[in-house]
Amino acid sequence: MAEEQAAQDQQPAFGIEKVYVKDLSLEIPHAPQIFIQREAPQVSIELSNATAKLEDGIYEVVVTVTVTSKLGDKTVFLVEVAQAGIFQIRNVPEENIEIILGVTCPNIIFPYARETISDIVTRAGFPPVLLNPVNFEALYAQQKEEQAKANGATTH
Repeated sequence: MAEEQAAQDQQPAFGIEKVYVKDLSLEIPHAPQIFIQREAPQVSIELSNATAKLEDGIYEVVVTVTVTSKLGDKTVFLVEVAQAGIFQIRNVPEENIEIILGVTCPNIIFPYARETISDIVTRAGFPPVLLNPVNFEALYAQQKEEQAKANGATTH
């Protein structure tokens, strides 16, 4: 029985402990005049993610999405959400943890960020902003490639 428990303790484990909004901001600098504009604004989206080890086997991953809507040089609205999650990752090889934190966890968190952005923009009196799905695997690969180039440039 103790052997079964010991073997079970060595099994790879992944769990979602908590998903939450860590930070949220909304700015409508030209309200209320901006609400009577009829032209369609330009919308830009910025995305980033960060990880932190909280304790052994427990990590926080934060996906930050910034949506800026502009009409010419005037900002219609700016929404930023830092959607976070706390994840338990145990008995996983070190080289795989980085991929889980950079791809798997953001894939879990991002739908919550999409919903938060859409909800807050709607509550602000604007049509919802529906963010397209994000390929975090491609973003992760791109980041690794950029790091490799940067490291190659500094070692010569």
